[in-house]
Amino acid sequence: MKSITVLTISLVCLFTFRVSAQMVPGEFEQIDFLITFGKSCPTNWGDDDYSQTFFFIIPESFTHPVYIRVFDPDIGGEHDQANGEFDTKIKYEVYGGSGTYSEPDARTIHPKGNYKSGTLIATKTFGQNELYDNEWYSFGPINPLEGEFVDELDGYVIKIIAEGVRGNDGNLYKYFLSTQHDANKDVEGANAFTYEYSFRLPESARQVVHLYPFIDRNVVSIKQHNFDLDDEAQVMLYSVSKNRHNGNISGNDVWSQSKHLIDEEEKNSTLDIQILKTKPSHNDVVAYVTNQYDEAVAFFSNPIGGPPKYKYKVNVKRKND
Repeated sequence: MKSITVLTISLVCLFTFRVSAQMVPGEFEQIDFLITFGKSCPTNWGDDDYSQTFFFIIPESFTHPVYIRVFDPDIGGEHDQANGEFDTKIKYEVYGGSGTYSEPDARTIHPKGNYKSGTLIATKTFGQNELYDNEWYSFGPINPLEGEFVDELDGYVIKIIAEGVRGNDGNLYKYFLSTQHDANKDVEGANAFTYEYSFRLPESARQVVHLYPFIDRNVVSIKQHNFDLDDEAQVMLYSVSKNRHNGNISGNDVWSQSKHLIDEEEKNSTLDIQILKTKPSHNDVVAYVTNQYDEAVAFFSNPIGGPPKYKYKVNVKRKND
């Protein structure tokens, strides 16, 4: 007589992580720099619209002043991407108050309409300036109450927009939300997010970057979109129930997309969209995610709940004579 015993083994990949929510890009993303090009640069250099918006969430309980610090805000020098002579100007604008986040135009992938919503708190335009090369510049102090309170985010939201207002060079930079103007000190419980991500991929092959869109309870499918990957990368989706689901990749100066259904257990959790470099190169790209209504989904610099823990479900059959 033969009997069959079916064993279901659930193997959970465990992650230990330290919250460091204020650096943009965040430490989990493994992205070195954001990038924004001057508006005269051809899009085949890797920027589709020469503008990038980020939102910072300051917890309601935090009452001290904050600073938005920008690393290497100027154009030229050690990190930036030259296109001939450096002639580019990048404008940074910080917004708070009513409409900063709640205005629908602020939460799209296109810098159109009233995307510069809210009240302008601070602005500065940078060209080539050795004073700010490989250094930090701080906007602030900013009272958290100057942000727009958003109930579902449980905090005040401040927006920063970087735009290439002239020239054709690429500005590589990053942000830090700090409690001090001259040092990077965490704002406990803060986070940052964007709806369209423009960044530089690692230069070496086989390196991976991670993008963390948060999937709420109403999402039934998503489309991942990527621009100008130059056919030299792989896109893979990981979650609590998916392991290495491949996505479509773009060529030079074109967009590509792929649709992915969302399981019930993936709702109210973070996905991990991984981009694996297959060739060594300088490559600047753009990515965004939309839901079934073509609404943009936010990427969080510090993934909510941490990187997803994929649950392996293995059925093992044992035969006994």
